[in-house]
Amino acid sequence: MSDSTAPRNRLADATSPYLRQHASNPVDWWPWCAEALAFAHDQDRPILLSIGYSACHWCHVMAHESFEDPETAQLMNRLFVNIKVDREERPDLDKIYQSAHQLLAKRPGGWPLTVFLTPDDQHPFFAGTYFPKEPRHGLPAFSQLLEGIAAAYREQGGAIREQNRALMDALARLTPGGDGEIPDAMPLAAARRRLAEDFDPVHGGFGSAPKFPHVTDLERLLRHYAASRADGAPDRDALHMVTFTLERMIRGGLNDQLGGGFCRYSVDDLWMIPHFEKMLYDNGPLLALCCDVWQVTGDPLFREAAVATADWVMREMQSPEGGYYSTLDADSEGEEGKFYVWDRAAIARLLTAEEYAPFAAVYGLDRKSNFEGKWHLHGYRTAVEAARDLETTPASVAALLETARHKLLAAREGRIRPGRDEKILTAWNGLAIKGMARAARVLERADYLASAQRALDFIRARLWRNGRLLATYKDGKAHLNAYLDDYAYLIDALLELLQTRWQRADLELATALAEVLLDQFADPQEGGFFFTSNDHERLIHRPKPLGDESVPAGNGVAARVLQHLGHLLGETRYLTAAQGTLALAAEPMRRLPHAHASLLAALEEHLDPPRTLIIRGAGDDLAHWAGIAQRTYAPRRLVLAIPATEEGLPGNLGAMTPGAGTRAYPCLGIRCETPLEDLAALERLTA
Repeated sequence: MSDSTAPRNRLADATSPYLRQHASNPVDWWPWCAEALAFAHDQDRPILLSIGYSACHWCHVMAHESFEDPETAQLMNRLFVNIKVDREERPDLDKIYQSAHQLLAKRPGGWPLTVFLTPDDQHPFFAGTYFPKEPRHGLPAFSQLLEGIAAAYREQGGAIREQNRALMDALARLTPGGDGEIPDAMPLAAARRRLAEDFDPVHGGFGSAPKFPHVTDLERLLRHYAASRADGAPDRDALHMVTFTLERMIRGGLNDQLGGGFCRYSVDDLWMIPHFEKMLYDNGPLLALCCDVWQVTGDPLFREAAVATADWVMREMQSPEGGYYSTLDADSEGEEGKFYVWDRAAIARLLTAEEYAPFAAVYGLDRKSNFEGKWHLHGYRTAVEAARDLETTPASVAALLETARHKLLAAREGRIRPGRDEKILTAWNGLAIKGMARAARVLERADYLASAQRALDFIRARLWRNGRLLATYKDGKAHLNAYLDDYAYLIDALLELLQTRWQRADLELATALAEVLLDQFADPQEGGFFFTSNDHERLIHRPKPLGDESVPAGNGVAARVLQHLGHLLGETRYLTAAQGTLALAAEPMRRLPHAHASLLAALEEHLDPPRTLIIRGAGDDLAHWAGIAQRTYAPRRLVLAIPATEEGLPGNLGAMTPGAGTRAYPCLGIRCETPLEDLAALERLTA
């Protein structure tokens, strides 16, 4: 972005690639640190807090227009103490100040987030997102805003303090009190109704553009379908909402048709033109969802999408050290999407006439361009439809499409690639490890399991220190206290790995993480979990995130995994903490059930405890029994295949001893039944 030979500011040594992108700005940037806050206090200058991330297109635009401009930078340096934050490294700050923006501006925030803080207490008194260099689209010029904010701070101090008091009261009220009772099944049914109301029957997804994947909502509907099927009355409309939406995302421009991996969101209703950044936190859950839908439907489209996504994760997002990188940028060579879009003539030159005809029919080269005079590949037709139009067979079309994609991918590899944010985040790695482990088991791919294992080994080696997690790693440096999501997502990933292959150390790590959750994050008085630990830096607010955002709510995931561990080990403290979380979230779940899908999964398993199957045996027989138990999509079934040689297992597991042959111990919640000694009984139980 900036001249690498320019003078460097305080961001030059940051671990965040996003902060380093601003190291050559003429702005006198500080990272968020005690020294910056003390300097603002001593100078009595308001803080300009700018929060973004490396793959954010509008962050780049504002940086180029304003932060690289000497005149604007001079104004910023004279009037403010300027602090730059990577929202991926500091989600604690981002959550607080996004909430403040919504309260101040009366609309959702986004990135870049631009917030002005009082210097003595870091309370926000004005907030916005992107501001242009010149007035346009009803927004003031950034320089005008700077002068106006500085004048307001000098001249309207009393009004600002009064507003700040009201804002802090409003922030405190965002977290419900702890006097709720755990709901019945009403929120589960209400979420199903609301998602059906929001469903787009023409293009899939929920609501209108911009359209996001909303994986937690799709998982909720798929879990609902599985429960209805188990009750003998399968809700096929719920299944249709999932399969139709996922099919449109897979065939559309949201999915990289050549290289695999899903982009962040679609700017249109058709899933055609994405915001081109690729986030690890989207692709891990989408990978798991593709595997689940393939298990339910048997449709090869979903298996192929899972394979393409997992291959992309391994090829482009796994570091040599083992951990998974964070994001791929939307831009390359200063243009959004340039790496991904095509000239029609260039495609025609690269393909044979036989390849071009079906490729053009499927991906819209026989239509008008769909992206600024170029073509972004979007599946307008299926291979079956193209075969009918071209009077050939679907198998022939599929084979020609495959060779065409390989040729175009090889040609694309010669382009200048989008930037890659190579920091490794514990939470996002948890999401990706879970997806890769699910793919390893469902698709029977040992290479995916090896990839997930390498990522977990990296976290153990680099980000697990002295019984605590760290949040981020880059260039040999791991730092920052981990957050609720880091612990909850990693426990979830470990439970997934344990179902894919037994490793005692994984159960021990999951238990150690759960103990930190209870010791450092749980609120024993009001219930639920804070986003930050007890020994975290003191900030203006300590939230308990309950609603799903672009990632699952940490409280929902924590409640569900603690229930699983509690049932598995017979540990009532874990179950009590999960119940406290569900009681805390009772009112939000009743009021906006569709916004709390992660909590609803935990509620569903509280009301109808999941079945745990512990299989003890040896060799191929053990693996065969586990395969039978896991052959169908059963989200409320936890299967562990533990070798007969394992001794001294913790908790309830210690009583599940091997027999003369392979045996399975079926449990509902913490109540276990007579072990099954023959495979036919297991098949009947898991049919």
